[in-house]
Amino acid sequence: MNPNYPGSTQGQMPPTGYGAPGMNPGQMRPPGPGAMNNPGGYGAPPKPGPGQYGMPPSANGPQYPNMGPPGNMPGKPPVSMQNNMAPGLPPQARPPTMMPPSSAGQISNGMNAMHISQPRGPSPNNAGPPSSMFPPGSMPPTSQMGGMPRPPANHMGSPDQMKGISGPPTSQYGGAPTTGQYRGAPPTSQYGGAPPTNQYGGTPPTSQYGGTPPTSQYGGSPPTSQYGGAPPTSQYSGGPPTSQYGGPPTSQIGGMSGPPMSRPGGMGGPLPPTQGMHPPTSSNAGMPPTSRPGFPQDQHQGANQSPPSGMSMSERYGQGPPPSGPPSGPSSFPPPPGQGNYPPSGPPGPGQFPPQPGQSAQPRYPGGTMPGQSFPPNYPGSQPMSAPGGMQQPAGPKKLDPDQMPSPIQVIDDDQANRRGNFQTTKGAVPPLVTTDFVVQDQGNCNPRFMRSTLYNVPCTSDMLKSCHIPFALSISPFAKLPEEEYDPPIVNLGETGPVRCKRCKAYMNPNMMFIDGGRRFQCIFCGAATDVPADYFAHLDHTGRRIDTYDRPELCLGSYEFVATKDYCKNGVLPNAPAFIFMIDVSYNSIKSGLVHLVCERLKEDVLVNLPKEVGQDESEIRVGFVTYAKEIHFYNVKSNLAQPQMLVVSDLNDVFVPLLDGFLVKLSESEAVIDSLLSQIPQMFSESRETETVLGPVIQAGLDALKSADRSGKLYIFHTSLPIAEAPGKLKNRDDRKLLGTEKEKTILTPQNNFYTKLGQDCVGAGCSVDLFLFPNAYIDIASISEVCRLTGGNLYKYSYFQVNEETADLDGDRFLEDLKYNVMNQTAFDAILRVRASTGIRAVDFLGNFYMSNTTDVEMAAIDKEQAMNVEIKHDDKLNEADGAYVQVAVLYTSVGGQRRLRIHNMAFNCCTQMADLFRNTELDTLINYMAKHAVRANLNSNPKQVRDGIMSQVAQILACYRKNCSTPAPMGQLILPESMKLLPLYANCVVKSDALQGGSEISTDDRSFLMLKLCSMDVTSTQVFFYPRLIPMHDLESHKNQVPPAIRCSVERLRDNGVYLLENGLSMFLWIGHSVEPHWVQQVFGVQSAAQIDIDKCKLVDLDNPVSQRLRDIINSIRSERCRYMKLTIVRQRDKLEPWFNHFLVEDKGSNNSASYVDFLRHIYGEIRNLLS
Repeated sequence: MNPNYPGSTQGQMPPTGYGAPGMNPGQMRPPGPGAMNNPGGYGAPPKPGPGQYGMPPSANGPQYPNMGPPGNMPGKPPVSMQNNMAPGLPPQARPPTMMPPSSAGQISNGMNAMHISQPRGPSPNNAGPPSSMFPPGSMPPTSQMGGMPRPPANHMGSPDQMKGISGPPTSQYGGAPTTGQYRGAPPTSQYGGAPPTNQYGGTPPTSQYGGTPPTSQYGGSPPTSQYGGAPPTSQYSGGPPTSQYGGPPTSQIGGMSGPPMSRPGGMGGPLPPTQGMHPPTSSNAGMPPTSRPGFPQDQHQGANQSPPSGMSMSERYGQGPPPSGPPSGPSSFPPPPGQGNYPPSGPPGPGQFPPQPGQSAQPRYPGGTMPGQSFPPNYPGSQPMSAPGGMQQPAGPKKLDPDQMPSPIQVIDDDQANRRGNFQTTKGAVPPLVTTDFVVQDQGNCNPRFMRSTLYNVPCTSDMLKSCHIPFALSISPFAKLPEEEYDPPIVNLGETGPVRCKRCKAYMNPNMMFIDGGRRFQCIFCGAATDVPADYFAHLDHTGRRIDTYDRPELCLGSYEFVATKDYCKNGVLPNAPAFIFMIDVSYNSIKSGLVHLVCERLKEDVLVNLPKEVGQDESEIRVGFVTYAKEIHFYNVKSNLAQPQMLVVSDLNDVFVPLLDGFLVKLSESEAVIDSLLSQIPQMFSESRETETVLGPVIQAGLDALKSADRSGKLYIFHTSLPIAEAPGKLKNRDDRKLLGTEKEKTILTPQNNFYTKLGQDCVGAGCSVDLFLFPNAYIDIASISEVCRLTGGNLYKYSYFQVNEETADLDGDRFLEDLKYNVMNQTAFDAILRVRASTGIRAVDFLGNFYMSNTTDVEMAAIDKEQAMNVEIKHDDKLNEADGAYVQVAVLYTSVGGQRRLRIHNMAFNCCTQMADLFRNTELDTLINYMAKHAVRANLNSNPKQVRDGIMSQVAQILACYRKNCSTPAPMGQLILPESMKLLPLYANCVVKSDALQGGSEISTDDRSFLMLKLCSMDVTSTQVFFYPRLIPMHDLESHKNQVPPAIRCSVERLRDNGVYLLENGLSMFLWIGHSVEPHWVQQVFGVQSAAQIDIDKCKLVDLDNPVSQRLRDIINSIRSERCRYMKLTIVRQRDKLEPWFNHFLVEDKGSNNSASYVDFLRHIYGEIRNLLS
């Protein structure tokens, strides 16, 4: 798998190339100025520039007429610079025309404060204005932040907003970044969220992810399967940044009164550092205090705060006027009885908190919240009581109002409103949230869709990184799908010489390399070594020290690009063949009876094979295809083009599997189309009388691997399998299912492989570039923990369709979902036989890797295939002190074989700022990436340690992060206030969702296979996927007429947001539900379902009827639009209020208390507050 790279030590990554041999700089110029809206090119300036990829900036910078107006989208360029080399770089790569906005954004006149109860005593006198708390007598400011920040949640702005002072670097080479070129990239996921918990009594169905097959509308267990079965739990997105007087903005939750509660699992004393979360994003160092004479405090109410429960129905659901603003006094309210002083009896278990007095029943609130109110106002009429430490307790059973807690919906909406549009990838710039609709302009740092970091200001020392408890980690999706407004990385061909690399560390040429000695040498940004420039790569330098062909060459001005690799980067020095797909169909009794074989053979060619991936500009795919059927024997098929009928060859000796033919097994679809049609029509008939119930699996994978080896091709095995492999053959497994072990210390015994057979087989597959995708159709336990090893190690995918059944009634449910998943999978394959390496600049190095892949050494990540959805995580640590002036740099290089059989290198570069102040670190953090890393780290730890310890570790890490922020970045504040960094105000919510997730805490209410499936799937999720997986999107659907051209705004995931006469759509990337209230208008039901009332809806048919009316059409359009955003086709499950399926739906309402007694958002926040007090006391 590891080729011997020229000029490098064993295992080092090889280079690639650009341009034709002997080509002079600037030779490949466009013939003339291209029209700005020319659909065939990137667009060009009015006059041809001196370089192919744009003109170096002049004194004022060239003006490009197509870079400003919204909606101006020139056609996408060809990818390759060999046969289809683009005539120019994407417009975003051209020389900048304007200085970018200052790194400091608008500063509001305060910060977010949330008071749960507040001491009556005077606040301490501070020499300067407080940065993170406010005296009890004043209204807490809302929030302030700097540097392209994310707007604070629940904040409407203030009259005294100011521009920041310092801006980000304008460009890598002194030129200013270009202005926005295109507007309105398609939104990724507007609202994400974590799966809810159970609000209604009762327990969820026995198996949420697969359980027992669905029965009827009112009884039985849930529909066939969503994850393959049960509903996932919770996950979330990141929060906006904070900033205060040089420190990051904060959010305060005041009045967390009473002594700190004890910590679960005896978590007393200082908590050990843990991994996985990130702080705020942008900075306002040196800014004046937010509260200043002459500027009134912000007293607006938040745009998304819910009205009090005592209002009329129309007012409560947003149909009446909003209530008046909060009182001008301190924003505080007391805790419920028993919460001012936490009971000394000991804490509940991790993620499980006893119900608090006064919190058992919460008033219903509409999904939106009211403007401007970041945190709770005083409750009128509450009477304080004396409490230890001067803290006040309520006179009556008061409770925390969830509406006053930081809202993920508000954070997402604010980021969308403030950061949508163009994003320039300057050094250290924190990207918008993954839910925000933005278009990237590459300024020498890679697109955040390819790589995101938890930190964008890297601590200069290891001690500083350890003390903040935020891991420096990257989430890497090297082949991420890009919106239509963005361009794939351009392909550079340097001919036989290959890519230019550093002679010492072998890093590839990138925009950060410094050319010296008149351009004859370059100094490596990673190791500092000076390397001679090859003669055919030489170019003179201009007066600024930049090469005159900087904008001719993508590798000198872009953060992401590809090199065409030479033979030196190929196994045995031979260029690779095009990859192959082998479709392997289980033809046992269960597969025939369920209709799977008939469906696959009927639809495989029409729906799947016609969508085989191909290179840009190619008329047909170069992928080869082959076909195998099996039960207790393996059948190979000869489909050579010159045959009149296909030929079947049977291998019955499963202990010594071999490939009985080579010529005619792997063929090109266009050449053997007639023979393939004949084969697919005959297979269902040949096995229609099959009574074989036992199946094999290991020998089937081995046969596919041997076939690819014999053909000297990389590729993928698509295996459609139905049952536990219990037949006598290698890889035989026994039934060890024991659901009762889930959630206990012994759960690892059923969540880890039975033996190492499939692990070794997966390693063999990686070595041959053979990836395995399993499509499972089980009616019982199938031991995903064991057989999924071949998927995990090869970078493959696993799909689960429990109780799959194809007939006239359900053909449009299970069958459509399976075919859509298969088609999407085949179309999305991008890279094969891949090796990934991460290089870092002096002082830092990659130390840990998380994801689905194989590593034969400590540096090379090997994957037999990578698709557009696959992501991995890398943790980076210090091995020396960093220089604040120099910054830090990371380069990710992926050597792979393309779908056309070309060996290439894809390069992604990222530059970071360095800092010595904790405030700068917290100001430039990215919460979504932190949660992504924490979740994957927890899944891995869960297989090696006690699940309770893993959950305790997450809570400990959250408390450590917030305690560090309070200690180092906020001014003295009463201990009754919980102070949150603005960029991490959602950290407690998202961490709770991770703790409650079925991937970590799924107990006996889900199946063992479903638990294993979720753990495997989570480990390959990118940041966009985990954001909505942990915090699902909940969208009202009963008022579509008022949102004719857009998806209605999402609401918070809590049962309190649902109303009896409403209809709500919930999705988390794997499951989709349509909840229908029992009092929904009959007219709406008639328009959508064609029946008179909700009681008459057939919930077993989860496909909406195509009715000719605006409401029905609009609802189906929204559902299809949401499905198109996700990598898995989500089956729609219809849930009526008060039906037996409702607890399953409630399981995804993650802000509520879970059915397994897991903590609600409010309870978790209180617990974290107690932990922070312990740490600070």
